[in-house]
Amino acid sequence: MSAALRIETRGAVHALTLARPEKMNALSAELVEALIAAVDGAAAQGAQVIVLQGEGRNFSAGFDFGDWEAQSEGDLLLRFVRIETLLQRVAASPCLTVGLAHGRNFGAGVDLFGACKWRISAPDASFRMPGLKFGLVLGTRRFGALVGAERARVILKQASPFSADQALHDGFASRLAPPDAWPEIEREAQDTAAALAASSRVQLYAALSAEQPDTDLARLVRSAAEPGLKARVAAYLQSR
Repeated sequence: MSAALRIETRGAVHALTLARPEKMNALSAELVEALIAAVDGAAAQGAQVIVLQGEGRNFSAGFDFGDWEAQSEGDLLLRFVRIETLLQRVAASPCLTVGLAHGRNFGAGVDLFGACKWRISAPDASFRMPGLKFGLVLGTRRFGALVGAERARVILKQASPFSADQALHDGFASRLAPPDAWPEIEREAQDTAAALAASSRVQLYAALSAEQPDTDLARLVRSAAEPGLKARVAAYLQSR
């Protein structure tokens, strides 16, 4: 059990709350491992719905760069691989995954939201994906599948933030709803998931899946393994 992740079980719903508000819910190695275990555990326990949300000002600020200088390039590569593993587990879960985003969200936090089947954005939310600024291909194909290749190229090359309204227009967000409406959305998700037997829901998700796990992992590793990763990260952080 990790203090960085709060897990609540409400019937067939497992609610996972990123609980590092002082760090804008940045994805530390500990939090990523806790999330992977919780997503796997929810499915193993027969959950129908997994809700992902963040405590405090936002959903997630993405990769936690707090101690990056003390880590080797190999350490950083492994952390990125584990984030990709988390994204794949969320995207392939037999549960109905619901992402609830508010505030300012960045990088891998945006990718985590994008891996969910239902992506509910508060009207005040914003999103930015700067990974390519330091040469990292993480969540890129999945983002393109949601918004279209041309739109993805524009957003990812510029690494500029986009609003909740734009996310809805592009298909990245499923709908907009303020946080006070999220409990009703959770009930709706539970009703939707319960409308099918678990085996039928698994078959439906598998039939409609556009996931390419091996390809996505290979692209990530190739990009992160390019020599000079720490120098690229340093240049990115200096320019922020």
